Amino acid sequence: MTQDSLLAGRIDTLKDAPVLCVGDVMLDRFVYGEVERISPEAPIPVMRIRRETAMLGGAGNVARNLAALGARPAFVSVVGDDVAGREVAGLLAAQPGAEPQVIVEADRLTTIKTRYLAASQQLLRADLETAAQIAAAAEAELLARARALLPAVRALVLSDYGKGVLTPAVIRGLLDAAAAAGVPSVVDPKGRDYTIYRGAGLLTPNRKELAEATGLPVGDDAAIVAAARHLIETCGVSAVLATRSQDGMTLVTAEGAVHHLPAEAREVFDVSGAGDTVVATVAAALAGGLPLADCARLANVAAGIVVGKVGTAVAYAAEVAAALRHHDLASGEAKVTALEAAADTVAAWRRKGLKVGFTNGCFDLLHPGHVSLVRQARAACDRLIVGLNSDASVGRLKGPARPVQGETARATVLASLAAVDMVVIFGEDTPLRLIETLRPDVLVKGADYSVETVVGADLVLGWGGRVVLAELSPGHSTTATIGRMAR
Repeated sequence: MTQDSLLAGRIDTLKDAPVLCVGDVMLDRFVYGEVERISPEAPIPVMRIRRETAMLGGAGNVARNLAALGARPAFVSVVGDDVAGREVAGLLAAQPGAEPQVIVEADRLTTIKTRYLAASQQLLRADLETAAQIAAAAEAELLARARALLPAVRALVLSDYGKGVLTPAVIRGLLDAAAAAGVPSVVDPKGRDYTIYRGAGLLTPNRKELAEATGLPVGDDAAIVAAARHLIETCGVSAVLATRSQDGMTLVTAEGAVHHLPAEAREVFDVSGAGDTVVATVAAALAGGLPLADCARLANVAAGIVVGKVGTAVAYAAEVAAALRHHDLASGEAKVTALEAAADTVAAWRRKGLKVGFTNGCFDLLHPGHVSLVRQARAACDRLIVGLNSDASVGRLKGPARPVQGETARATVLASLAAVDMVVIFGEDTPLRLIETLRPDVLVKGADYSVETVVGADLVLGWGGRVVLAELSPGHSTTATIGRMAR
């Protein structure tokens, strides 16, 4: 078994690993539309808005990544007494396993970063924020809440975006408390003076930040190592993990160890939030008991996944495990994915203007009728998702003797078809939850159904999609095949 396969097998140690995240939380808004003309008022594009989405940004995105990896994030931050602050609190509470504690400061604006996109290109980013330090009362409350949570966690993340939540007193108080409790600390730093992070277990600057903090060149491996060692010596930290974009990452420890990790991304769409993924993955892995070098390797793989997505995306535990096992994330083996990861992929397809189709079934003992349905479905869209009933679901629908093939085997066979772009296994009797989450543009079922009896047809038609009833291929059925085998 390879070293990567062994590490993939340890992904499960991240599940329910308790991690405390403290830092600057913000709201990332994405406004999508079309540009078809130039304004008569000024030489600027006129954007027709089609839809808007919002997600957690900054330290909130660290919490999202922790949850995606299966860790259990405790979270403390400060927001303003405004609509955005309440939206942030709601999004945090919705994260699986999260324990958010959001302090409200009356005279503060919650940071909002709004990105306007058309034709997969970002036209403008508009920021609304308060960068002033939090008031003394909020500072004291934040410290008290975070310190109370420390004994129950196994790693601490400080996500510093320079928006005023991580004051020098907060940083010092939490790093000292973590050291006293024996809790490893990971800091995503900001600014030029890294001495404020003295005593941290790990700093994660990017190449530009490393150069600004040290005043040293960072052009090649040797220069990166020298700059990292300078930080370790002058700032009293235990290790530095420098992220280097297309050149991967470099881990340097106070003991003298150096690990150069090559970039994992096969195609880069968006680097937004990649640093959040790195600190989240390292912290979750530390909380799971992994050595620092293995934590860095996991973080490198996770970062390679998120930069292949669009927006402030996350890396899911299953995706990281698949990448470590050397599965090409665009290949058939990786077409089988969990619903959360599927939603991220569908969002990326839509940003490219692709039409998404959906069909579903048990697909037990794949036969020519199944293949015909899949081909017709794919012809009606640009990307096809197949919802596959789990073994338990098939048993309830078809009886205790079914399925003949387990869900893993059925999913693998379906994913090998060129017409199938993604397979999502679901445990319910109907695919309604998948349809609600993925919002396909085209819903496909066999012509033995009517539009009125197709599950989810009303939803798809309601958001402007269409329902296609595929022609049946006569003489083929799994039940008949099983009967012939029995005879």
